[in-house]
Amino acid sequence: MINDVDESLRTLVRRDVLNGANVDVSFESPSKDWSARRSAPTLNLYLYDIREDLTRRETQFEEVLDERGRVVERRPPPRMFKLSYLVTAWTQRPEDEHRLLSAVLSCFLPLDALPPEILRGEVADEPRPLRVTIGLPLPADRNISDVWSALGGELKASLDLVVTAPFDTRRRRPSGPPVLEERLVMGQLEQEPAGPTLPGMPAPPPTYRRVADEHPAATGDPDTRVVTTRIPTSNGS
Repeated sequence: MINDVDESLRTLVRRDVLNGANVDVSFESPSKDWSARRSAPTLNLYLYDIREDLTRRETQFEEVLDERGRVVERRPPPRMFKLSYLVTAWTQRPEDEHRLLSAVLSCFLPLDALPPEILRGEVADEPRPLRVTIGLPLPADRNISDVWSALGGELKASLDLVVTAPFDTRRRRPSGPPVLEERLVMGQLEQEPAGPTLPGMPAPPPTYRRVADEHPAATGDPDTRVVTTRIPTSNGS
């Protein structure tokens, strides 16, 4: 799933940011070694953080229906994960880097979600939109200087691009077959006469015997889901 988000971003950036310009798109870690090997202008989208968006977790199971509209499976909704990308531009001049970053802002600011036509792989079939934000303040537990320190490089102008993507938990609960028939057995009880008791002793608890049975039957049509109940008469009809 993550690689499909990468390829979707690559497609969008090439189409709406670079617009045919001779600039590479990279997802490698922008470390000192990488920057030393770089030989062409590059827009780098480095995935540096992956965490679930707990505010969007759902607990209600979803029902999967067959072609007749019957429930055949239940599954939990997908978990929503935030994929955070550090976007940087690498050229020979700061002015060109700033132009690239400005073009990235112009591309993503109007978007609430990634456009469906640029989605690739599994995310192309995902009915939920892939939400996107750019340039928002970082959470209190994250500091961009810590990211650069971990990369071993110097602080550089960058944008924080976050894509929220659904991830299937792969958990399934198969549903049992539909109920097509129901039978109830009901009995009528009659109290037995109490037997003799000894003087000074409490009477025994009453006893009952079954004197009649009725067997209502309910049958269901799997196509129309109509249930018909029939109570047999005394002659069994």
